[in-house]
Amino acid sequence: MKFGIVVFPGANCDRDVAYLTRDLLHQPTRMVWHEDGDLSDLDVVVVPGGFSYGDYLRCGAIARFSPALQATIGHAQQGKLVIGICNGFQILTEAGLLPGALVRNQGMQFICDRVRLRIERTDLPWTQAYGPNQILTLPIAHGEGCYYADAPTLAELEAHRQIVLRYCNPIGQPDRASNPNGSLHNIAGICNRQGNVLGLMPHPERAADALLGGLDGLPMIAGLIH
Repeated sequence: MKFGIVVFPGANCDRDVAYLTRDLLHQPTRMVWHEDGDLSDLDVVVVPGGFSYGDYLRCGAIARFSPALQATIGHAQQGKLVIGICNGFQILTEAGLLPGALVRNQGMQFICDRVRLRIERTDLPWTQAYGPNQILTLPIAHGEGCYYADAPTLAELEAHRQIVLRYCNPIGQPDRASNPNGSLHNIAGICNRQGNVLGLMPHPERAADALLGGLDGLPMIAGLIH
């Protein structure tokens, strides 16, 4: 399985993802410069975290117009796999591949921490290696990670089971105290209706090596291969 990792000016998590896909999972991995519009050789496109184009205007607002992102839209429309992590999630919402938006954290401060998450679905390529309602611990690092959508969109997300991850407490309940940024419905990650496009604020690539203190993120990518 060949992975492509989009590299934007200002990205800072692209090499972290490459360490996971290339060095830990031993999969062919190509760094895709933001001006490259040919993704035809790839099975999975990763839009990584960071500050694409310096997050000018708003997070992801400029990145959505890059040739690589336009090609990513075509990649997703073919039913191929796309994952957006942190800034990548913001970019996917800006590009219209996922509904809603990521806005300033409720506390108006940048958050760098580890959070608990509950797996809402295990029938997706991204979550097939997890158990039902499994609780994960993954790192977060964002200033604009509060998921927002209007009431009809939230109702559709719930009805079509597009919420993949929710912030939760130690026993798996998605309460207010466990929500780090004010995201509506405690949403930490969503997918499109087809399930081939996933966006999430936590960083699975930062919890994929025991040396980093956790392995909860590894199955999200390793599961694609197996």
